[in-house]
This record gives sequence, C-alpha cells and structure tokens, in this order.
Amino acid sequence: MFYFIIFLSVLAVTALLTFLVRKIALRFHIVDLPDTANSASRKIHTSAMPLLGGVAIFSAYFSFLFLFSDHFLSGNLRWSHLVGFAGGALVIIIGGVLDDKYNLRPWQQIIFPLFAIAILISGGVEIAKITNPFGGYFDLNSLFFISPLIIALWLLGMMYTTKLLDGVDGLVSGIGAIGGFIIFLFTLTTRYYQPDIAFAACLLAGACLGFLIFNWHPARIFLGEGGSLLLGYILGVLAIISGGKIAIALLIMGIPILDVAWTIIRRLGRGQNPFKFADRRHLHHRLLALGLSQRKTVLIFYSLSLVFGLSGLFLQSRGKFLALLFLVGIMSLLIIGFWWLDHRSKNNQKQKFL
Repeated sequence: MFYFIIFLSVLAVTALLTFLVRKIALRFHIVDLPDTANSASRKIHTSAMPLLGGVAIFSAYFSFLFLFSDHFLSGNLRWSHLVGFAGGALVIIIGGVLDDKYNLRPWQQIIFPLFAIAILISGGVEIAKITNPFGGYFDLNSLFFISPLIIALWLLGMMYTTKLLDGVDGLVSGIGAIGGFIIFLFTLTTRYYQPDIAFAACLLAGACLGFLIFNWHPARIFLGEGGSLLLGYILGVLAIISGGKIAIALLIMGIPILDVAWTIIRRLGRGQNPFKFADRRHLHHRLLALGLSQRKTVLIFYSLSLVFGLSGLFLQSRGKFLALLFLVGIMSLLIIGFWWLDHRSKNNQKQKFL
C-alpha cells in the first residue's frame, strides 16, 4: 500500500509540475521548432513544441527521494550516494536547459554528462563485482580504475541511448516507466530483495507516467535535452546501485541500445560524426516510414522492453545472456530487412529512369 500511495503521489505531482513547466517554456520561448526544410532531420513534429519536460521529472523524483530518504537509505546506500546521484542529475538538467535555450554544440553538450558522472563517482558509487554469465563473479576491487571506467561507459551509453531514442511522442518516457516498473518488481523478489532500490524505481515509474500524460501522442511537451539524458542516467544508476543489475537494464533497453550502436557504426562508416549528424534512419523512424502511426511504433518498443525486461525476472545469469543474444539476433534481422527494402527501392527507382 505504501508503494501504491507513493506511486500515485509522485505521478500526480509530476503531472502538475509538467503543466507548470509547459507554461514556463512557452512564456520564455524555450521550444523545439520543426525542421520542415530539411528532409533528413530527425524531427517529425510540425509545430513549435515546448521543452523542459525533464525539469518536471527531476523536481518531482528527487523531491520525493529526499523527502522519503529513510526508505532510500535503508540498505547499504549512504547520504553521499544520494547527494552524488542528485548532484549528477542536477548538472544534467542544467546542461539540458542551456541546450534547449541556446542549442549548444555537441562538444559542449557532452561536458554536462561527463561532469555528472564525475559527481556520482565522487559520491562513492562504485561497481565492486560483475556477474560472470558462466558462473562466479569478476572481482573489480583489485583494479581501482576499472569501476569508474565501467560506470562512465555504462552511463554515457544509457544517456545517449535515451537521447537518440527521443524521436517519437511518448517513447522515452514510456520506456522509462517500464524500466522503473521492472526494476521495482525485480528488487522486491525474495532472492534480490532490495526495498531501497524498489522505492527509487517506483518513484521513477510514477514520475515517467505523470509526464507521459502530456507526452503521449499528440504530445503537448517534450522531454528536452535534459529530460532525455536524465531518464537514461536514472535507469543506469539504479542498475548500478542495485548491485550491478546491468543485465536487467540491458534487457529493458536492448533494442534501443542496439539501434544506437548500429547508428554509430553506420555513420562512422560514412565518415560522419555520429553525434553531430541527424537522420531518419533510426528504428522508430523506419517503422514510421513503413506506415505505422506514432502510437503503434511506440507500442512496439513498449512491448519489446516489457517482454524482455520481465523475462529477466525468471532467468538466471546464463539465461539473461542468451536473451541478450536473442535481442542481438532480432536487431540483426531488422537491419538486414531494412537494407533489403532500401536496396529494392533503389532498384525500382533505377528501372523507372530506364
């Protein structure tokens, strides 16, 4: 009952804050303008859309986390962890607001995620060991530099996955809610019982759903740079502080992560900066190009995240590893399928000219 009340409370507060933040964004003209002149732009909205949605999620989430800190700090976590967690999130939001307003360059944008990671690590967050899918653990205590490096790479990967995924109404906020819900269930099981992490995950699910009320298609507000990075950051941190449950996060975010990985590889192959150039070749854009609506596209991503995420509740380490390989297989088939469609389309165009 406590979790249910907390869930509804943070949902309601986030919805209220989102309504207020939307008014503020419109008042100060912090909006995302459509890019109708550029056919390669990843933007698909046709009117100016208020940003700063991440400010509402951040404010509600960390207000509840501090207000009920005794529930979050009931296990092995300390105040330094909470302060580092919140401090890193605040830096991300500040950088996001600046980018939403002034459209920072890519090299300027990445300063804030890197600074956020440094604050988190300085708060004492670390990875002591990693589960070996074939049995046992990899002990990282003897190599002091490995933990910060893994944390940095993991969080950057998660943040830029949600950043690049944020191209369809309700996609990132919905997957954030699913991620929070699955981590909540996972950390309440008898084997992995962690009520502190369950509490934080419950807050995430409620905050994301409170925002989703305004972000579901047709959206009335966007997450903005800070919001899209923030959700990846929170999910990534929860996976770390829950004892390195990175496999669960990978199952939830598997297809989006693989899509981003393929995007980076594809752009590097063309000699492009993968974080500077934008296009409409992300998986969600390809599904839209096939004729699916935004809502149907989003529901496909929701289904994949929910099914594979829930599978992690019942699989052991080796089973999760095999599930991840299965996800790689699905993504590979999708890449081959879309390549074949592109190839056929080009051949048809050549035949028309002949």
